[in-house]
Amino acid sequence: MTGPARTIVPEQLDALSPDDPRARRARLDLQRVHRAMGSATLLRRAIARTGLAHPPRRLLELGAGDGTLLLRVARTMPPSWRGIEVTMLDRVDVVADATRKGFASLGWQLRVERGDVLDWAQGPHPGGYDLCLATLFLHHLDNAALTRLLPALARRTMAFVACEPRRGALARLGSRLVALLGSGPVTREDAVSSVDAGFTGRELSSAWPPAPGAWALEEYPAGLFMHCFAAVRVAARRTEPHRVP
Repeated sequence: MTGPARTIVPEQLDALSPDDPRARRARLDLQRVHRAMGSATLLRRAIARTGLAHPPRRLLELGAGDGTLLLRVARTMPPSWRGIEVTMLDRVDVVADATRKGFASLGWQLRVERGDVLDWAQGPHPGGYDLCLATLFLHHLDNAALTRLLPALARRTMAFVACEPRRGALARLGSRLVALLGSGPVTREDAVSSVDAGFTGRELSSAWPPAPGAWALEEYPAGLFMHCFAAVRVAARRTEPHRVP
């Protein structure tokens, strides 16, 4: 991966039990951070930029957390995005009943799969996905782990979209302002380390497994603090130009 070395620091939330009051507060903090950064809009736009010819039927979210961000995105999708089988992969299941009912009301069939993403990458996996997503997740992985995960994604999906922290001075400043949202100490510390572990330039594109002509890659800064990456199989894209809402 090109560019200055990323600094991967274990985040406090990862070390906490999901039932720890600090972890529960951090999950609520993250919901507020997502709203402040416009994460749902940025993710929806990144999905649109893939130009997929058809809505996905099978969707996977890596490091899905409590599932509320994807639910907010799902609620903005057109009626053609119905009947989707969505799998949320995370080491713990913290998806609330209200969130599950929210997906069911949209006609989405939700399954939460507990496990480590690198075990998932190395294990057998029948079938595949039309779309895989990751939001504020890839930055938890060092470069060696990314080189194990990205090829597995390339084998198993038609498109992959990631929205991650953007490494840089402005995002670092922004990470120090999360206290203004009422965030607790875990979130305040993790926000700074997340930026240091984030991405810039074309770092994710350079780490995606090379396959000339098979994939269309796009990587760009999004909003004030985010960095987005999209990889889509050329065969799965629309032939006509698409408009990003």
